[in-house]
Amino acid sequence: MSVQPYSPDADLTLDEGMEELVSAEDFLEYFGVPFDQQVVHVNRLHIMQRYHDYLGQAGDELEGHGDEVRAAVYTRLLARAYQDFVESDALTEKVFKVFKRNDPKSTFVPIDQLLG
Repeated sequence: MSVQPYSPDADLTLDEGMEELVSAEDFLEYFGVPFDQQVVHVNRLHIMQRYHDYLGQAGDELEGHGDEVRAAVYTRLLARAYQDFVESDALTEKVFKVFKRNDPKSTFVPIDQLLG
């Protein structure tokens, strides 16, 4: 699929254009964020989850604004999420719950809890 980058002059609204996006690459292309395919290949789910987290934190920046302002915020946050994984890795960034758990080797479970 060929993604047309966001343009305020496009026939589609920002929301309509975003409905067509299905991959991390689509989002990055749509918002004009330059990317290294290898970084995205290894970290796509992490990048998109981090982007989602950033969007959740940006509520007030997005409320009541038109497409151009929202697109600028979306672009900035997506670029930030992508850059997090250029400069770091999934294990260090701990985006998903599985990475946030305590190290299982250091967890102590008393024997009486195991037996019943």
